[in-house]
Amino acid sequence: MPTALFPEGLTWELLAVLALVALAAGWVDAVVGGGGLLQLPALLLVPGITPVHALATNKFASIFGTATSSITYYRRTHPDLRTALPMAGFALAGSFGGASVAALLPVAVFKPIIVLALVGVAIFTATRPAMGSETRLRFSDRRRHHGSAALIGAGIGFYDGMLGPGTGTFLVISLVSVLGYNFLEASAKAKIVNFATNLGALLLFVPHGAVLWGLGAVLAAANMAGGYLGSRTAIARGTGFVRVAFLAVVAVLVVRLGFDVWNESVRGWFATR
Repeated sequence: MPTALFPEGLTWELLAVLALVALAAGWVDAVVGGGGLLQLPALLLVPGITPVHALATNKFASIFGTATSSITYYRRTHPDLRTALPMAGFALAGSFGGASVAALLPVAVFKPIIVLALVGVAIFTATRPAMGSETRLRFSDRRRHHGSAALIGAGIGFYDGMLGPGTGTFLVISLVSVLGYNFLEASAKAKIVNFATNLGALLLFVPHGAVLWGLGAVLAAANMAGGYLGSRTAIARGTGFVRVAFLAVVAVLVVRLGFDVWNESVRGWFATR
């Protein structure tokens, strides 16, 4: 394969597997977020690929999936853009800032905090079965509503640019618990905001030549198909289905990131003793 477009160690068989993973990632991302949990680790298994190329190519593919699911959600559920678009603007700025400082921060320090936060999110959601079943906006004052949305967008956008795992999941639970949307509406808005966070990171990655365009194009096509199917599934099955899928993705995120923390911190501590 041409090395300017694909990593040197990539075979046609591995490319086919990556395309299937990207399809599944697009579906998961469209329903409730967390598709990067599948796609990024798969990319890092490619021989010869660097972490920066994997991150940038993952963002490039994901932005097509989030664009597809955003359009599908908008055409069928008509989410309130007066909240989603300003939130997306702040998220884009936050993501660019996060990507700018990513190399300066010790990622291993943040992962245990993220695991604890996700465990808290899972318990909070599981013990409140009525939460997110219908939209009950927390703020009657539009300025407080939009101000809270902007802060959520900027904060989670920064996190996505800096680190990334579970961005869509954090967006959904914030829109449900802080602003008061139901799970389906929250997922629809989260896709628009997630598109902006991907774009913000790409504004930094593309000028530095970090995207593998050939591999990215293949994964983008698969991600688009998954995003379309996932958003159609969520719309057809409703907010109850999205809530169950949300809890499942949070559980997988906890296990995956917990394993990383064990390998990087706990196991390393025992190895030095």
